[in-house]
Amino acid sequence: MAKLEPVNIEKHKHLKIAAKRDIRHIANQHIVPITAPEFAQGVTTFPIFIVKDQEANRYRSVAMLGLESGENLYLTKENVWGGIYAPQTVGMIPFSLGLDPEKENTLTACIDVESDLVGEDKELALFDEKGEPTDLFKSVEDSLGRLYNNEVLTEKFLTEVVELDLLEEIEMTISLVTGEQKKIVGLYTINEKKLLELSDEKVIDFHKRGLFIPMHAMLSSVNQVHRLAQLRNEAEQNVKVTGIKLSPKKDEEKA
Repeated sequence: MAKLEPVNIEKHKHLKIAAKRDIRHIANQHIVPITAPEFAQGVTTFPIFIVKDQEANRYRSVAMLGLESGENLYLTKENVWGGIYAPQTVGMIPFSLGLDPEKENTLTACIDVESDLVGEDKELALFDEKGEPTDLFKSVEDSLGRLYNNEVLTEKFLTEVVELDLLEEIEMTISLVTGEQKKIVGLYTINEKKLLELSDEKVIDFHKRGLFIPMHAMLSSVNQVHRLAQLRNEAEQNVKVTGIKLSPKKDEEKA
């Protein structure tokens, strides 16, 4: 169980993190969050979809890492990332953003003090002998700041595509060598037809604000589902995949 604490010199002067970190914390995650500014890089590695958080009644963008719940096809047996690009959130452990208890409505860097990667016996210090933040910790704070800004941009991006009704729900049909078929639902992507029907005024607006970049990246990334099938088939213990089909979710199924 994670125990997050805001990093401060008084409490964490001697705290260090391991020089070699792994990403075992996502070993059983088939989707992980990814921000819109990352889509153009993420398209090189995995399919990117939008899913709906029913409890919060909001959408979020995710990188798809497996073809079923609990399956991560990009993590090697050595807990090493096997893709070209990894989402920002993946590499931030054991750090995250949290509220600063000393400053109202202010975010600050937090650390999971119960993580196996954290301890006074590790190699990389957060503070030097003078009590100043090390270059490592400064880099962590910068990365957390960029991640937060990207999350804000993503929230605005998703709100806009939803308001303009540019999302399309699709279903993924996975055919197995056994003859069985599995369906994954609850996935959304950009509706290309509606994108082409945008008014000239909106096209110019989107172009100036760079919104077409994440939209087209998401559309292109869908082809990476075949990469997921390849990775799954390379794992000997898995039932082989013979095909994957993506199609718009039928209206009667929505009803």
